[in-house]
Amino acid sequence: MAETTMTKIQGLAKQRGFIYQSSEIYGGFAAVYDYGPYGVELANSIKREWWKEMVQFHENIVGLDSAIFMDPRIWLASGHVSGFSDPLIECKNCNTRLRADQLLEESGVEADEKMSEEVINKLLSDNKTKLKCPSCGKNTFSEVKKFNLLVKSNLGDFNDNWENPVYLRGETCQGIYVNFKNVLDSIRVQIPFGIAQIGKAFRNEITARQFIFRTREFEQMEMQYFTAPDIDMKTFESWRKKRMDFYLNLGIKKENLRWHKHEKLVFYAKEAYDIEYKFPFGFKEIEGIHARGDYDLTQHSKFSGIDLSYTDPKTGEKYIPHVTETSTGVGRNLLMMLCEAYTEEKINNGETRVVMKFPRNLSPVKAAVFPLLKNKPELVKKAKKIFDLLKKSFVCEFDDNGNIGKRYRRQDEIGTPFCITIDFDTLEDNTVTVRDRDTMKQERIVIDNLSDYISKGLL
Repeated sequence: MAETTMTKIQGLAKQRGFIYQSSEIYGGFAAVYDYGPYGVELANSIKREWWKEMVQFHENIVGLDSAIFMDPRIWLASGHVSGFSDPLIECKNCNTRLRADQLLEESGVEADEKMSEEVINKLLSDNKTKLKCPSCGKNTFSEVKKFNLLVKSNLGDFNDNWENPVYLRGETCQGIYVNFKNVLDSIRVQIPFGIAQIGKAFRNEITARQFIFRTREFEQMEMQYFTAPDIDMKTFESWRKKRMDFYLNLGIKKENLRWHKHEKLVFYAKEAYDIEYKFPFGFKEIEGIHARGDYDLTQHSKFSGIDLSYTDPKTGEKYIPHVTETSTGVGRNLLMMLCEAYTEEKINNGETRVVMKFPRNLSPVKAAVFPLLKNKPELVKKAKKIFDLLKKSFVCEFDDNGNIGKRYRRQDEIGTPFCITIDFDTLEDNTVTVRDRDTMKQERIVIDNLSDYISKGLL
């Protein structure tokens, strides 16, 4: 059932222009996806809501857009060059490369990507007979080895052997840390304060799966909140509540969300939780909230030689700020929205309609405008006039292709909250029929009141 649901969602995402396989006409490029016209609008809506919540609504959080390419020493300081890796295992029969933790999981052994290499090796040893290569079915595998996920580039290196590689950033937060002092010196902020960023990151995943849940190119929405050492855990708990409330306020069902506490923390972390969403393939992480201590700024101070400490203007106390991190992915949020919204309903005469019940403020298209008949110039002209009026305030679509019933079904699958039909009565009384996506009820609305009607309906 879960596989069927996921297959349907993937099919609809392609058919209705949400998500395409990258380089599809060349056979597709693994683990990379393109967002189509409606996918772009949905992603932009998600990013707008996140930015409003994190920056617009907090006077002590500011925005940043740091570069994708950075000095390679940044990745040495952060530990990515030496420690940013996944457990790689190879089938000796067909040479298929796999992630050891995923192979264990798919073989019915409880495993986790955050497990240490030692634990994974023991599980592999204890479950040799259970493990089978998904490509050839054999169970002869190499020893586990670490595979670094950073994507290398030869930017600025004119040697063929890439002697001095730079990296496409593996995460966006390092750009925030190395700009901490710039923001502090140029903007009127004092601790506690946060820096938020939305941007692309890249990881050379061994095997990517589950549609857009895990990809090699993705977009992160991260906020790093800097505090004094004595209040960092209080701040951490505060952000835990705020981030869960964010998803609940978007309309995600409470039973589809849960907390996952990290039992084994990296050496510098004080606490770490994930918010998980119940996808058709199970509960998986959509956001991490981490208490990172003073590790990040300490490391960059050490490697750069620049003092990144903070002096409290009231007490004169000097310290390296502690960090609470909130980090989520645009793609995972978008996939969550597709899964949460996907609905099959029985309607007239036993017919089933597919409708994407997105939160209305996130819907890719807010209103669709239909002339009742496309071959009646007076109706088309009036519909165009209404469309031109509404598009100044909302993302709208003009649709005159097919009969009204087909247009309704198409807009249902896009997730459009309101369909507006211009008929012959419109020419007489200046009213239109507005059909609600969720209830399918229709209501006559005066044209002059349309904008207010839609605005209230999107709240």
